[in-house]
Amino acid sequence: MRGVVFRGNRELDVLDFPDPTPGPGEVVVEIKASGLCGSDLKFYRDPPEEALKALGFKDFASRGMTEAPKIIAGHEPCGVIAEIGPNVDPRAWQVGDRVMVFHYKGCGFCDLCRTGWTQMCVHGATIYGATAHGGHAGYMVVPAETLVVLPEEISFSAGAAIACGTGTAFGALKRADVTGRDTVAVFGLGPIGQSAVQFASAMGAQVIAIDVAADRLTRAKELGAHQVVDSSSVDPVEAIRDITGGRGATATIESSGAPAARVAGTRCLGPWGRIALVGLGGNIDLDVSPDVVIKQISIIGSYTFSNVGMGECARFVAAHGIDVDALFTDRWTVEDAAAAYTEFDKQVRGKAVIEF
Repeated sequence: MRGVVFRGNRELDVLDFPDPTPGPGEVVVEIKASGLCGSDLKFYRDPPEEALKALGFKDFASRGMTEAPKIIAGHEPCGVIAEIGPNVDPRAWQVGDRVMVFHYKGCGFCDLCRTGWTQMCVHGATIYGATAHGGHAGYMVVPAETLVVLPEEISFSAGAAIACGTGTAFGALKRADVTGRDTVAVFGLGPIGQSAVQFASAMGAQVIAIDVAADRLTRAKELGAHQVVDSSSVDPVEAIRDITGGRGATATIESSGAPAARVAGTRCLGPWGRIALVGLGGNIDLDVSPDVVIKQISIIGSYTFSNVGMGECARFVAAHGIDVDALFTDRWTVEDAAAAYTEFDKQVRGKAVIEF
């Protein structure tokens, strides 16, 4: 099979790999779709030595390794079960089942793993597509416990989106306890922010979408935002207060990671408001008394989702008919991976996916 390997410095290879064979407790998934995610860009862009550190291979030379391991990229895998290894319960999985892959594996025994939060495993987690082979290839071998059912109503590409970015948006809304009572401000309208707009609207909330890019604001309106704010031309805090009659938003989803967006996302909240911080990197500089304490604001960190939450997200998409496929602007083949990441690196379009 052919698989994509990041080399760093905005270079990648499409290499030949042997088709995988499942061991005890494992399955082979025939990949149908594998999404491109903004967090991939660190490994794509960084110099090789920095990417290696991020992957946990700080001392590979001291371990007798002459070069960095060639790991297949892609942490948003979706497909069908092609082969089942020994000790996989046939009551759970059968060849041909449609599945998404929860792209973390932990020890399986700590409390965090046992509640589905394996990315927070106290012993450290394997990350498929980063520290172990991912979905940018024709096949992928994973432990059966990483599989999540893909409902028939959902396309494989939409399932790939749910496997990270779209699922992350759903998880953040759940963490912020968003319901139809809320006025939700969504800062940053990349694929995660766009998904948050779709979900919050489906939950019955009033949705205000904020970005600096006119095309993303237009797209947010198409996806269900009730109001949009161009933060390149107006103060988003004042704009949100005007829209809400001075009350402010009741919840914020911040997906850009930009310090200015984090500050505005907090200050636009009314009393008892909640902000879920999703975007990675950056800092936040608040005047704690007026911005947080006096208004009794809740600041919530939201890191992807549990495997249980991933299944809940997929069922919500199916039940509410949410058009996750509307997020996609670019669809590629594995042999086009270099062009795919060159385009994706510009961060000016919507969601991208490699389809098989």
